[in-house]
Amino acid sequence: MDISFENKRKPKRGRVLLSDPFSNDDYFKRSVVYLCEHHKDGSFGFVLNNYIDLDLFEISKNFPKIDTKISIGGPVQTENIFFLHTLGADKIEGSLKIEDGIFLGGNYDQLVDLINAKKVSNKEVRFFLGYSGWSANQLQEELDQHAWIVAPVLNPLEVMDFNVEKLWEKFMKREGKKFDLLSQFPVDLTLN
Repeated sequence: MDISFENKRKPKRGRVLLSDPFSNDDYFKRSVVYLCEHHKDGSFGFVLNNYIDLDLFEISKNFPKIDTKISIGGPVQTENIFFLHTLGADKIEGSLKIEDGIFLGGNYDQLVDLINAKKVSNKEVRFFLGYSGWSANQLQEELDQHAWIVAPVLNPLEVMDFNVEKLWEKFMKREGKKFDLLSQFPVDLTLN
């Protein structure tokens, strides 16, 4: 049986990267990375399915309580908090539009004020410690080595969904029969 895979989609802002099903990388194994930027100088995004068991206010003492989860977005700048949201630049100044309905960052103090005023729900904002980044040509080299599968996001609100337990499998299944089969392989093939 041929278990190799080829993906002809190009990475771009608003798409996801699905890690190779056979990756042994402890950090990116079965990860889904949402691309926030991709150009000739590099790429960056956030791992969507790598939650940690900490509350945001435990990490940032001045942050208001909000019923949310926080993800490890990647191995770069893990001491910094980043956020994606659906609020837009009209509510959070300085927000960068990633795609229709999804924005990156912006004025942190405005976000805190909106949370304190209870004008933001946990479905409108996602928080990340760190990000995933690639220098110029690095991501393309990894794609050439089949380390990633580029996939579309059918609904931008999928990025905001906290139900990520089977997120990698969900995106893999959308890629067709061969990818669906690959998504069912155990993480540790020696346990098969």
